[in-house]
Amino acid sequence: MNFRVQGLHRQRFVGEHPFCLPPVLPGVDNPEIVALTTQSWFNLQWISLHDPSLMTCEAPLTRQQLRRRLRKARRALSASQQRAAARGLYRQLAQHPLFRRARHISLYLPMDGEIDPRLLLRAAQRRGKATYLPVLSAWPRTKMVFQRVRPGEKFKPNRFRIPEPRINPARQRKIWALDLILMPLVGFDDEGGRLGMGGGFYDRSLAYRARRKAWQKPVLLGLAHECQKVERLAQASWDVPLDGTVSDKGWYLA
Repeated sequence: MNFRVQGLHRQRFVGEHPFCLPPVLPGVDNPEIVALTTQSWFNLQWISLHDPSLMTCEAPLTRQQLRRRLRKARRALSASQQRAAARGLYRQLAQHPLFRRARHISLYLPMDGEIDPRLLLRAAQRRGKATYLPVLSAWPRTKMVFQRVRPGEKFKPNRFRIPEPRINPARQRKIWALDLILMPLVGFDDEGGRLGMGGGFYDRSLAYRARRKAWQKPVLLGLAHECQKVERLAQASWDVPLDGTVSDKGWYLA
């Protein structure tokens, strides 16, 4: 049997059939190699752990459990860390060709520890770009539209207490007519996987992409703190993949 020993860093495995082995294993000299997991009975790999307290069999995290864990991590960031992350995000995106070429850009106003894109919002407005925010529809309540916002505009909280402009259909734009959507998220991986808050508003708005494989607009970029990255996200059939994710530390293109 061919085992692959991985590097000595803590990993959580989310897959099928996890089980534990004793910490002393024949033919393995490193005592930190303490757990064995399998994706199938014939595809085994070693998982190394630094923390002996993790020598237990854990069931894979559900989406809701992972969501709670990642939300807690981003909320734990201090105000100064949040400001530094916002500046790092700005440096990653402000001069990138995708941002510079886009004329119609949707962003969001941060809440619940989300990385703050307002420096990018103001930069886009200074450059004469049309900027939009998502607005929840009064009816149907599952619908979300994208409405243009201008500097100095006042906002009101929606039913989730997220600030948004007052609904004005004359200033709304169809989602497929946008060039770039910068999306909030709870978790992401480097293959375009996105874990949102669970409401499904973006997925429903972008469902047309599954029917139009050649449709190129808009470009979908998730924005996140680096601590929100996970190794792999299981995707549901209705999940719309991202073209990439940008954190304050770098890019992860799908």
